[in-house]
Amino acid sequence: MNVLGIDIGGSGIKGAPVDTDTGELLEDRLRIPTPQPSAPDEVAAAVASITGHFGWNGPVGVTFPGVVVHGVIRSAANVDHSWVGVDAGRLFGGAMVLNDADAAGLAEVRFGQGRGRRGTVLVLTFGTGIGSALFVDGVLVPNTELGHLELRGKDAEHRASARAREEHELSWEKWAGRVEEYLRYVDMLFSPSLIVIGGGVSKKAEKFLPHVHLDTPVVAAALQNQAGIVGAAHAAADRV
Repeated sequence: MNVLGIDIGGSGIKGAPVDTDTGELLEDRLRIPTPQPSAPDEVAAAVASITGHFGWNGPVGVTFPGVVVHGVIRSAANVDHSWVGVDAGRLFGGAMVLNDADAAGLAEVRFGQGRGRRGTVLVLTFGTGIGSALFVDGVLVPNTELGHLELRGKDAEHRASARAREEHELSWEKWAGRVEEYLRYVDMLFSPSLIVIGGGVSKKAEKFLPHVHLDTPVVAAALQNQAGIVGAAHAAADRV
């Protein structure tokens, strides 16, 4: 099935049609900056422009950087707080809406590093914040939001996200130390058999992963920054 996947992030909104049987993008993705303020009407207009760009009339899956329950937004840490309580499924014209990291995780478990893996698999996306997707024998535990675990008295994503690396002008090796500290925490909590690192930094895994030392295997996402698009489309196809 061909489905349009749209991935809403704190800094950019990306979309492309996806073949949900193979996980491959059917056209080059379109990326536009996330509107500022990132309020519902402004973001909805951006999503509509991506849909229009591809001339899309079929099913659509959309990710959102926060807790999503039955299409309704329950948290909005890295976008405008006016999103809380909004029925995003209705706002986006009946699209399937899910948490952004959950979507990335679905893509990795279906098509990437987590494919065929039993036990507990944890997919973490490092970007504006830290997103998380937790799977047990391939089944998603939705909306875990582990980037908001407290680490050294603050949200972990304020220390170890990709944005934190840039804001604090950390070297890759220095940032890897913060990432390792965070990974050791979630490893202690969940004892996963595999940790997959996604988000934009996965394209530069060679710069930091060699400095991360954990007994649990830690690998870069196979789908890299396309995982959200692919996972959103996959979730929409499942609903259809």
